[in-house]
Amino acid sequence: MRPHPRRPAVPTRGTRGCAGQRAAAAARAGGLNMSALDRPVWATLQHQAHWRVGQRGAALAWRFRPDIHGFAATADESPESLAALAGLLAPGGDSVYLLQVPPIAVAADLEVVKAASGVQMVATRPLPPDDDVVVLGDADAAEMLALARLTEPGPFFSRTHTMGRFIGVRIEGRLAAMAGERMRFPGHVEISAVCTHPDFRGQGLARRLSAAVAADIQRRGDLPFLHAWTTNTAAIALYEGLGFVVRTPVHVAVLRRRPA
Repeated sequence: MRPHPRRPAVPTRGTRGCAGQRAAAAARAGGLNMSALDRPVWATLQHQAHWRVGQRGAALAWRFRPDIHGFAATADESPESLAALAGLLAPGGDSVYLLQVPPIAVAADLEVVKAASGVQMVATRPLPPDDDVVVLGDADAAEMLALARLTEPGPFFSRTHTMGRFIGVRIEGRLAAMAGERMRFPGHVEISAVCTHPDFRGQGLARRLSAAVAADIQRRGDLPFLHAWTTNTAAIALYEGLGFVVRTPVHVAVLRRRPA
């Protein structure tokens, strides 16, 4: 039996707790596209065609270009969509990440390498801008990749930094911390890759950069959202302190082709 992630015990849509009520109110006020947020990878690849790879014909499954990111998504859990996703993975260890609210279904010729539970959070209040940060770009790509590999904030590839605006803090010339943007579709931009080098932790850099990224997203008229592992209670608490609330649990899995 192929395992599926368990839903974590956190406030969800329909929860009557204060956090759930605030998230629902924020959704109504901000005009959230609930179906898009349920499948943020799919929604992103629908609107960012230059980032995607897929089969010709019916649009049932897409994946990011391998230099951009490792995520993939299906239109739904139909057998046709699952088969289309399987067709995007090459034999010999090729794998993709899935992230969505619906439970992840797996085609017969794929297998789950890893599975975990996370939460999706949305911003509920304005955040102040921070002009005392460094805007990162191609010249910083090697340092950004090294920092992401060291701290493991989530999947990060050689061109992930091109998915949106990335900012950082340098201390004595070293990239001490960074944060940026990942998934995006009309009205919504995800905060991601929030990480701090171990030598510079305890200075509030992750909080500062998360707030700065969110503020810039809000300045452009979009709603910031983000994802965190259910087990990362420190990160969830940090985001709650910035006014984010849990909208829903999410499923995350890494899939690859079964050995022949």
